[in-house]
Amino acid sequence: MSRPAPAAALTLTDGQGARAGEGRIRLLEMIAARGSISGAAKAAGLSYKAAWDAVNAVNNLFPRPLVVARAGGRAGGGAEITPEGRQVIEAFHLLHDELDRFLGLLARNLQMSGSQPNPSTLLWSIVMRTSARNTFRGTIASVTPGAVNAEVALRISDDIEIVAIVTNQSIETLGLTPGKEAFALIKTSFVILAPDGEAPRVSARNRLRGTVAACMDGAVNDEIVLDLGGGRTIAAIITRESADSLGFKVGERAWALIKASHVILAVD
Repeated sequence: MSRPAPAAALTLTDGQGARAGEGRIRLLEMIAARGSISGAAKAAGLSYKAAWDAVNAVNNLFPRPLVVARAGGRAGGGAEITPEGRQVIEAFHLLHDELDRFLGLLARNLQMSGSQPNPSTLLWSIVMRTSARNTFRGTIASVTPGAVNAEVALRISDDIEIVAIVTNQSIETLGLTPGKEAFALIKTSFVILAPDGEAPRVSARNRLRGTVAACMDGAVNDEIVLDLGGGRTIAAIITRESADSLGFKVGERAWALIKASHVILAVD
C-alpha cells in the first residue's frame, strides 16, 4: 500500500500563544466573500460565538486588525477584511505553497536515496518536541475495542510491543488501525523499575526487560536508563531512597513496568 505524501500544516503564533492556522485563514476568506461574520460562520460550520472568538484571536495576533466589523443600521451590519488582512491571507498561502513544495522535494530525494523511509514519519521524528522523555515510533499491531476504551498494541521492534488503553473516541479521531504508524509517549515518572529475577506479578500491562545502561544520581531523584535491545532504551525517574534500596548497577538486568493507561499515543 502506498504511503500518503507529506503535506504542510502551517500555524502562526505569537509569544503569548495566540494562533492562526488554516482554519482561521479560511474563516477570513469566507468573511471576505460573504461580508459578514455570521455568514462566514454558517459556511464554516461554526457557531457565531466561535467565529467571533476566532476573529478576536486573529486580530490580537497582528499589530493591526485583520477584520473590521460594521455596526448595524438601515444597511445592516457586516464585516470586512482590512488591507492588512488580505496581505496576511496572501502571505499565508504563499508560505504554505513553499512548504508543500519543499516537502515534495524532500520526499523525492528520500525515495531516490534507495532507503525509502517514510518522509512524514521522518519529519515528525525530527521536529516533535514533547515533555515525555520516552518516545517510541512503531506500527500498530492490533486494536481490541471495548465498550468505552480500546486496547492498542504498538510494535516498536521485532520483539517489543507497548500496549496503550485509549478511548474509542481517540481511536476514531486519530485513525488508529492495524498497520498505521504511531508514537508512544511515556513520562519517566510513569515507569516503575523492578530488579531482575522472576517476571513480576503486577497489574501493569507493559513489562519490559532490559539491561541497566546508565545510572545518574540526583539530589532527590535518580535517573535509570534500561537498554531494551534493538536500539531501544527507556528511562525512569525514581527516588534516591528507592535507588539505594534496589541497588541498580550498570550491566545488570531489570524490569520496566508501565500501566497501559499511562501510555499516550500520537500520530503524525
